Amino acid sequence: MASMSTFSQQPVRLFFQDEARIGLHLPRYRRLTGRGVCPVQPFEPLYECYWLYGAVEPATGEAHFWEMPALDAECFSVYLSALSAAYPDTLNVVVLDNAPAHVAQALVVPTNVVLLPLPPYSPELNPVERLWRHVRQQIDVFEASVRTCLAGLREHVAGILRSLSCEAIQSLTGYGYIRDALREI
Repeated sequence: MASMSTFSQQPVRLFFQDEARIGLHLPRYRRLTGRGVCPVQPFEPLYECYWLYGAVEPATGEAHFWEMPALDAECFSVYLSALSAAYPDTLNVVVLDNAPAHVAQALVVPTNVVLLPLPPYSPELNPVERLWRHVRQQIDVFEASVRTCLAGLREHVAGILRSLSCEAIQSLTGYGYIRDALREI
């Protein structure tokens, strides 16, 4: 365990972290038909999915995304190691929810990462939720390759994430209470 003197010598970065399950079971939007007429729309129950892990720093708009096959302690440990390696010279405070993978006994947390849990049942406090909503709204659910092929969906979502600038992420995740708290530090 690192001593507090080690922590006090490192610059601190505040990240907010969450995961999103992205899969082929995409929403279908309403169709306009005549009264009493059922709309014809093909539906195939495809349940393939992957997990998109993301941590954003609202102060700068920097983000760290990682695709994983599951949401469990092992995958979350790998993600934390990748986050730690991406920002090795800072103490990375990660604010997150209380998902079972985040509090598991088997979780391995790197020495330059500190986990700070949000209160239970408070997703509105995590600004990454707004980012996930934005990403889901950008998915082209009418594109055949996105709807039927997990590889196509992955590439489409990766393109959406690459197109997000630091300013856009900062705008989506820069809640007032976070900006106020960061000014006080």
